[in-house]
Amino acid sequence: MSDGDSAGAQRVYIPSTLRIVTSLVDTDQIPVLGGTAFAVTAALREAYAAGDDEELAEVAQRDAARASLRLLAIEGATSADTDAEDPASEPDESAAAAAAFARRRVVVVADVDEANPRPDLDAAVVKIAGAVSREQIVSVLVDGAEAEPVIARAIELIDAADLGDEDAELAIGDADDHDLAWFATQELPFLVELL
Repeated sequence: MSDGDSAGAQRVYIPSTLRIVTSLVDTDQIPVLGGTAFAVTAALREAYAAGDDEELAEVAQRDAARASLRLLAIEGATSADTDAEDPASEPDESAAAAAAFARRRVVVVADVDEANPRPDLDAAVVKIAGAVSREQIVSVLVDGAEAEPVIARAIELIDAADLGDEDAELAIGDADDHDLAWFATQELPFLVELL
């Protein structure tokens, strides 16, 4: 059940954020929060019997992008808590850059040696151990600037969507409609610098 190019490796889609991806530039690895990633699994193949491998990979990628929304919501809440602790702090250019970081979904595409399916969580969910090294990363997918308003709205509504609010689910669907831009790993330092 391998979707990667390397023998024995499995292609996984790891939800992330630009803030997390910047660690790749310094440490040559990216942490996988909670060990959670998404992949083309047997349960996903069963759930989408008519889909080919490319379509199933898009489903896993979309699920990872939705999980990235949750990470962005957590980062936003943490940032708001920090701002509340120091209301005298003045906004600066770094605050504007942080705001841009907070409105772009990120999915890290990697080939890993072991990914354990967790169909009890969802059809595409897999658990992986430890961080992912630069050598394992195939590419990074990131929202473009044009998606930021839609992503900001989706971040606000992700919890309501999880609880079944139809309007919130529509907002999340709007976010799903935005394709993520592809970046090779060697382009990441330039991407981070541009933001």
